[in-house]
Amino acid sequence: MVKKGELIRLKKGVYAFGEEYRSAPIDMISAANILYAPSYVSFEYALSYYGLIPERVYEVTSATMRMKKEFDTPVGRFTYKSIPLKAYAIGIDWIYDDINGGKLIATAEKALCDKIRSDRGIGRLSQSKLETYLAYDLRIDMDLLYALDAGLISAIAAAYRSSNLQNLAKLINKRKQSA
Repeated sequence: MVKKGELIRLKKGVYAFGEEYRSAPIDMISAANILYAPSYVSFEYALSYYGLIPERVYEVTSATMRMKKEFDTPVGRFTYKSIPLKAYAIGIDWIYDDINGGKLIATAEKALCDKIRSDRGIGRLSQSKLETYLAYDLRIDMDLLYALDAGLISAIAAAYRSSNLQNLAKLINKRKQSA
């Protein structure tokens, strides 16, 4: 069936229907959740999904409690980054639709926190340097940034024990108070 193109092998024991047999494209978020569990889609892919960054992202990056992993499949590349157990369960959305069923994706807040936390080379940033990093390095839509839930970011920051994420929550709160 694989040789005939009726099925596409994503990994051993995990298959998707071939193009001729699908009524819709493969849902990359659902595929990412199935390939390596437990996991949820986050980082750049989720930031793009929510419109926080202008780039279209082709590699689906997820967070997991397990070891990091990569899958190169005929439908795309799936990367899994390990995050601490304490930070894992905060800020995840369960999205359900009748075609693809349920899928796990980070909230916009969690995706941004995961991304900032995974950028090891940035060091400790003041609020002004963090704002510059977000606007120019990550190319975050600043209007959408300031609409994020600072309380959720603060909870994620506590789980990650991250001063940069605490500064992000303070930056958003400060902007909301001055508006």
